[in-house]
Amino acid sequence: MRGVSAPPQANVLLAQEALRGQAPTEAVRAAKKSTRAYNRVVLRLRAQAELIPPDRERVGRRERSEGGHGPPPSWSAGGRAAGGRSQSRAPSPTNSAWGGHSTSGHGRRPSQGGSTPPQVPVVNTTNALYRPRRAPLLRVFVPANGDWLDDQGVLEAEGELRKAGIAPFLRSGDVVWDTALGDEGNTGRMLWDGRYLIDLDYTYTPLGDVPGSLPSLAFAPSFWHRVVRTAGDRGPVVHVDVKPWAEEIAGNLQLLQDRVRTETPQGNYHTVVRWVHRSSFTIRNSHAPHAPTLILPGRVNAPIDQGWYGTVVLEAEGTNEGLADLQQRCRGGFPPNAAPGHALRRGEREFRVWRILRERSRPGEIWIRAVSYKERLLP
Repeated sequence: MRGVSAPPQANVLLAQEALRGQAPTEAVRAAKKSTRAYNRVVLRLRAQAELIPPDRERVGRRERSEGGHGPPPSWSAGGRAAGGRSQSRAPSPTNSAWGGHSTSGHGRRPSQGGSTPPQVPVVNTTNALYRPRRAPLLRVFVPANGDWLDDQGVLEAEGELRKAGIAPFLRSGDVVWDTALGDEGNTGRMLWDGRYLIDLDYTYTPLGDVPGSLPSLAFAPSFWHRVVRTAGDRGPVVHVDVKPWAEEIAGNLQLLQDRVRTETPQGNYHTVVRWVHRSSFTIRNSHAPHAPTLILPGRVNAPIDQGWYGTVVLEAEGTNEGLADLQQRCRGGFPPNAAPGHALRRGEREFRVWRILRERSRPGEIWIRAVSYKERLLP
């Protein structure tokens, strides 16, 4: 139980002593063994959760929600306490008017009629180590100087996964955390891309995001929620190629006024009015004729995750530059002479970068905002 009960700081202190040659050999060996055992338990829990029929899992979640044992299942819940979340949110673009601020119909209650018969057993699929349809947080213990693992350290971390006997059960997107580096932000966290461990992408946020080599549509929108951490209320960066839906986006495009809450350097909040270009497209299933082919590392094809099924609302700045950026992201949907001429010459990957708006998203309706080139932290 050391891998569960030991605080993260204890592993950091042990790693520092090991680097100085002052740590007992048995203590270092025990730390490595505990992470291997922990990983085996986590992946066993994932395998067990996937054996549960989806209907029984939904019944279990609904029973716990109605019984007061937790909030209703929502991919966006959990980022903030219920009392601290603002109750106002933008209307659905599927409504008759986008410019209104009515929130009617957004609060959904479980249906009282036609409920599942009581003879169906309630299955609890939630535990402290793994949540279904979320990335598992695996652990390794590899002491290293600084906040990063060098190439040799990454190879040692991959060796720890093989020694644990879990290498055949790893999947693309699994998160591996080196507990020897601490628990500040995303320090020590890496991603398994199907073949190797890779670092997070620090181009747009100092904490790091999932790199573009893992297409976001292949994973649920909440797959890395609270596993790969984000700063404050900012949503995670996702990499989505919207060109297959370019014509639908062009047909639904509107220029609207939107009210947003912004924080001042003094910590105060103000509501400001801004212009935004807003559109939407629908993802029905991964077998649609225009559905894109998602390629994971290793040339592995992946379907669109069902968590994206429904309406995807996208926003861009309400300026000529924002419109030009959106048109370049949707090449093929706009006339060739429609661009205002303010577009920047950028790489292809730059037009796939978006940020999820968690405060507006809900199951069946995901909101994303275009991340401009000006938001880059790295050249």
